[in-house]
Amino acid sequence: MTPAARSAGTGLPPGAVPWLHDLGRFIGRWLYRPAYRLRVRGVERVPRTGPVVLVANHSTMIEPQLIFGMLPRRSVFLVKEEMFTGAAGWGLRRIGQVPVRRGAPDRTALLTVTDVLRDGGLVGVFPEGTRGAGDVSQAQQGAAWLVRASGAVVLPVAVRGTLRPPGARRRLRPVVDVVIGEPFTLDVGKGRAGLAQATDRLRDTLAALVRAVDDERARRDREN
Repeated sequence: MTPAARSAGTGLPPGAVPWLHDLGRFIGRWLYRPAYRLRVRGVERVPRTGPVVLVANHSTMIEPQLIFGMLPRRSVFLVKEEMFTGAAGWGLRRIGQVPVRRGAPDRTALLTVTDVLRDGGLVGVFPEGTRGAGDVSQAQQGAAWLVRASGAVVLPVAVRGTLRPPGARRRLRPVVDVVIGEPFTLDVGKGRAGLAQATDRLRDTLAALVRAVDDERARRDREN
């Protein structure tokens, strides 16, 4: 049986090992609990079946691992290709993650995850922005392209608290919020104009969720 045939129906790309993927999710769910006080909200909003394009903010390397572990279903993320070297690269491929070139359209990666979506899987994309600030002002058009190619719904996710505030001292088990927003359908028109308009809506929805989480965290800090 070919790797592609083994992966069919699993929600994972060819070459992935389902049981290793599930083990990775288990590790991701518990790995950071000693270091952070995690508050996870909105898990019930994750569609349990069908194609989903997840978009999330990205300030550090911790957010992808947290989301990967907390989701109640298998997920495939587009990960920068620089991570796919040595043992780490082998492991990422075996748990079903897909390398992508940054700064230029990567047709191979997009086609791979499009097949995952058409197989009913969940694909995660992190918008481009200023690393370290969790900026979502320049969302990748790749997410909108995937929605147009697959008919997937969009699931926004915000993660805040992994970064130490500027000027603050080292924190003991800081609170990290993982908030899953409402899934929504995204109408992506034809051509580049359609991608640009859909990307604006995707970007604005994710940015609004991040702002709402920041406002809630600020309110809790004032009350405490």
